[in-house]
Amino acid sequence: MYKRSGFLALTTAGIVLCTAGLTPSVSQAAGGTGDGTGSYADSNGLTVDDIRLINALNEEALDLGRPGKTPGGGLPSATESLRPSAAADDRVTPPAEPLDRMPDAYRARGDRATTGISNYIRKWQQVYSHRDGRAQQMTEQQREQLSYGCVGVTWVNSGPYPTNKLAFASFDEEKHRNALENTSPRPGETRAEFEGRIAKQSFDETKGFNRARDVASVMNKALDNSRDENAYLSNLKAELAKNDDALADEDSRSNFYSALRNTPSFKDRNGGNHDPSKMKAVIYSKHFWSGQDPRSASDKRKYGDPDAFRPDRNTGLVDMSKDRNTSRSPAKPGESYVNFDYGWFGDQKETNPDNTIWTHANHYHSPEGGMGPMQVYESKFRSWSSGYTDFDRGTYVITFIPKSWNTAPAKVKQGWP
Repeated sequence: MYKRSGFLALTTAGIVLCTAGLTPSVSQAAGGTGDGTGSYADSNGLTVDDIRLINALNEEALDLGRPGKTPGGGLPSATESLRPSAAADDRVTPPAEPLDRMPDAYRARGDRATTGISNYIRKWQQVYSHRDGRAQQMTEQQREQLSYGCVGVTWVNSGPYPTNKLAFASFDEEKHRNALENTSPRPGETRAEFEGRIAKQSFDETKGFNRARDVASVMNKALDNSRDENAYLSNLKAELAKNDDALADEDSRSNFYSALRNTPSFKDRNGGNHDPSKMKAVIYSKHFWSGQDPRSASDKRKYGDPDAFRPDRNTGLVDMSKDRNTSRSPAKPGESYVNFDYGWFGDQKETNPDNTIWTHANHYHSPEGGMGPMQVYESKFRSWSSGYTDFDRGTYVITFIPKSWNTAPAKVKQGWP
């Protein structure tokens, strides 16, 4: 593979390298969680050392996502160090863009449209920045957040660094059992590889996304006219019980019922100010690898852990407490994998999942470094959910933001000019 010059500067880089690669075909994407379309490294000409350095540094950056790391529940200012290492790196905060400058059209190809980070800032200011009906210029702090790549896109839109507490997925137990009983490993495929592949193919990202969106809808009904948290929780339980939803039986200490109070903007006087009626539930997505337990057999880290990160059969909730952002281990010499990918959805009103738009990015912004400038993507759901061989899990996560924030116009148009 071609080794990019200057890449060793990344030994002190912050997060994040995210999947980009080539847009998958409709046939590849239709299943949502098939075998993937190859690794990010193969698609982008990166060496094993490139990916190893990036993932090691991404794992250091986990501190950013831990609760209580930022004073007062807020986010660090742009002048504070957001990096996991005090040493200099080659990630660059993009310059400010004039509030009145209109964006250019994205470059569209199939189910994905692409643009540079500065043009995304211009689009964000025109379409997504609105607070209380007024367009806002992206601040230096927000541009700093955005520069982190795919997680930066979600970060700048959701407010707090993503903590993935309320993750949903769909796993077809019957399909999984039948496949194990009635099919055999492919030629040359080990038992561990077979079981990992079958588990991956038993997830349905469309159903997982729909489950998250249904729950978010119930949450939003409960938030309306709830002036305090107790009223919200009472309304939420009543709505769930009315729908005979198993989430109504979650323990009162569950992440599901404590999520609102643990959202920083709910406690901010410029956000919710402890008033649930000022908040709304929105969605983002995370793709990652299942075999993350360092104590598990090496085959599970290579081919996936069939039992890891499965959703609760009744609620669809995924326990993400063991998600360490660890990448897939190579099974053969020359393989290397990135550790995760984030996609932002917000609160789009489009009912057909295939027509929804997911905003993500290729990697952190390094215009003069080995990685190069950050590119922002708008992908249709079938493209977003198809994944790569780097990932075998796709979750859809609910978080809360103030209602006054606009995260999606009434009709989201891919590559809006």
